[in-house]
Amino acid sequence: MKIIASILMLGLFLSACNSDTDKKAGATENNVKTVLKPFSDSTKMDTFKVSLSGNKPKEMLLTFHIISFDGKEIYQKILKATDLLDNYKETVDLSKEKSQRNFMTDEFNFFLDDENFLEPAVTAEETPDQYTADKAFYEELKRSNLNGFKYRISKETKVYIAWSALEKKVKIYYKCC
Repeated sequence: MKIIASILMLGLFLSACNSDTDKKAGATENNVKTVLKPFSDSTKMDTFKVSLSGNKPKEMLLTFHIISFDGKEIYQKILKATDLLDNYKETVDLSKEKSQRNFMTDEFNFFLDDENFLEPAVTAEETPDQYTADKAFYEELKRSNLNGFKYRISKETKVYIAWSALEKKVKIYYKCC
């Protein structure tokens, strides 16, 4: 009996330790996902957080926040499910509510994938094109070597954001297909 109790206690202890580690590593908890990555500073970790709220597609919101290493919210974007679904209904069968919920769950699950983190945001070899939102900011990013992040707002549009050390805010530096 003492052996079983000891094994149970050890299991509970390990489970508690692992849950803290999972939260830091980006585990999903109640439709909230977080990832720590350098963004506003090249050596300090900012918190990227995405949440999915609402039960019906007409009410669902995908909310994205970036909280700086010093605890200040530096970016927030709210994407309505209805807007995202409207952009994809021609290419994806979204006629049923279940498929719409599944689509939004997929968007939520993939939002903070590693491929969306750009390290650095702009390399020295890259040159701005017609989709560059702010050429001066683009050049600032080349010099600063700060990281970027991209996310989809429609099937044909991705938004690329990064921290402007000069203006002390998150800005869009690229918006394209």
